[in-house]
Amino acid sequence: MTALARPTNGRMIGGVCAALARRFGTSATTMRVIFLISCLLPGPQFLLYIALWILLPSEGRANKASTAW
Repeated sequence: MTALARPTNGRMIGGVCAALARRFGTSATTMRVIFLISCLLPGPQFLLYIALWILLPSEGRANKASTAW
């Protein structure tokens, strides 16, 4: 598995679905469809997306942080 970081390429809005797709080995389109379908269910999907957008580092920053150690 790869590190969880928002990619710089293949983003639609914030890159959260692309990051999750890369992590779980599926396509970004599949992850986006799963997210859209989950929005039909009650729950905090949008809040979770925003939280992951804020908390997940961008791919460029994650590479810099890993090389600093």
